Amino acid sequence: MADTPPSAYPEPVLRLIDELAKLPGIGRRSAERLAFHLLKATPAEAMELSKAVADLKQRVRHCGVCFNLADDSTCAVCADDRRDRATVLVVEQPKDLIALETTGMFTGIYHVLMGRLSPLDGIGPDELTVGALMERVDHPESNAGSVKITEVVLGMNPTTEGDGTALYLAAELEKRGVGVSRLARGLPTGGQLEHASRAVLADAIEHRQSLR
Repeated sequence: MADTPPSAYPEPVLRLIDELAKLPGIGRRSAERLAFHLLKATPAEAMELSKAVADLKQRVRHCGVCFNLADDSTCAVCADDRRDRATVLVVEQPKDLIALETTGMFTGIYHVLMGRLSPLDGIGPDELTVGALMERVDHPESNAGSVKITEVVLGMNPTTEGDGTALYLAAELEKRGVGVSRLARGLPTGGQLEHASRAVLADAIEHRQSLR
């Protein structure tokens, strides 16, 4: 068997292409185009990208209250005392929170579960931030501004797992006497919040429905 010919790329270029190709939605050819774009860029421009990646890993964390992305101990939403801190909208991922924020319709604060219940995948309440949500409800001092939560809006994606997660949370929250509602079903079953239009998300927030 003939030996595999050496790569036409220098080792640093090949390594960059390999790393870029690991990114979601980036194939080998796209990775090569990105690598050549960086090669053409000035050293300052290329190092800005490097610094942005380093800052992302070193400075970005999860908010100590709601688990949104933050570069401080609390995120900008929880730190904003103009928000209605008595109303908490629960979502699966930070990207869902960001999608809802673009509507400008929701004036409360959030809680990010970091996933959804999926027994077949071994994901139960302990693998999510369910305990932290209940702590915020049970102990107002754990909530932003130490405000007592009076309403929890369930904003799971309208999928089988999302609906199961919503039902579980509704049962746990109703035991605690807190109001529970959910986003209106302007969101299509099987869809994802991040792919919904601003108008659909705005309607879902405005016409949320009580589960009690």
